[in-house]
Amino acid sequence: MSTKIQLLKDCYPKQETTVLESEDFKVTAWTFPTGIEAVELEAKHVSVTVLPFMGQIIWDAVVDGKSLRMENMFSYPEPATQITETYGCFAFHSGLLSAGCPGPEDDHPLHGEFSCAPFREAWLELTEDSIVISGRYEYTMGFGDHYQAIPLVKVFKDATHFDIDMEVTNLSKYQPMPLQYMCHMNYLYEDGATFGGSLPNEAFVVRSSVPDHVHPTPEWSKKLEQLIEDPNIPQLSEETHFDPEIVWFADNLEQYGKKVSVTMSDYFIEFPSKDFGVGTRWILHNPDQKVCAFLIPGTSRPEGAAAARKAGTMINLAAGETKSFHVRTGKKA
Repeated sequence: MSTKIQLLKDCYPKQETTVLESEDFKVTAWTFPTGIEAVELEAKHVSVTVLPFMGQIIWDAVVDGKSLRMENMFSYPEPATQITETYGCFAFHSGLLSAGCPGPEDDHPLHGEFSCAPFREAWLELTEDSIVISGRYEYTMGFGDHYQAIPLVKVFKDATHFDIDMEVTNLSKYQPMPLQYMCHMNYLYEDGATFGGSLPNEAFVVRSSVPDHVHPTPEWSKKLEQLIEDPNIPQLSEETHFDPEIVWFADNLEQYGKKVSVTMSDYFIEFPSKDFGVGTRWILHNPDQKVCAFLIPGTSRPEGAAAARKAGTMINLAAGETKSFHVRTGKKA
């Protein structure tokens, strides 16, 4: 049995307000000074802060009192139409008609149209052992695509992990739609952290292309050449203080098993390889931003829609078809 509670944008609390409290869970809602609504789901070990009406961005995730979010420049989430305008979050949904960094043949925004999508519907679902924040976004373009997306974040009463799901349905009555998706988690950077899990070192290759937002230095270019030759890094250290970013790809993940599970010291990310065929690792370290996205699950590499079509990794979702994605992440028990 579950209880569903609608969140209403028109009468959303301005100050921190407890909207639900039980023996195992607490839900607090408020509006940031920037005008962006937020809701925090809190359990024994985990609390997550989600922006219910802006892309259902996961602004922060805290496990046993420690934030898992990248170090960033944003005090609050900012009103935004694309993710770089508010890039201080733990996770966002990159997609859905296109995703990643647009290439020369692309005209889509960085990380697609969905990442900061304006939601009209959002709700909570409470069960005996979990609490969920979810919502529904409908995209409609005249003479174009028509879909609905239902993301959710689920927090469990006793667990140190949580779930991030996405369900996409093509609402067109006759035409397929392109689908490209990444569950883009921006984990914290910590020197001394080591990588492990089900993907061998040889699964990873280093990105050699340079997107428009990356501005190479001679020192960085030399480091990139070295990593292209030997992509393996045993642990995070001063040697991995990459600025600008360095990105790794792991392709065709089904060859490594039905479930991918990758760790960074005490933290893990796991998902079915049938849903996400590509994993991306992204490291950046400078005085303003520090992040080790140790594995971002994706349907393709984050190199834009045209590259996905050429690689054969763009999904064609048939009229009326639904595609679901599931990710579990957090701290190992």
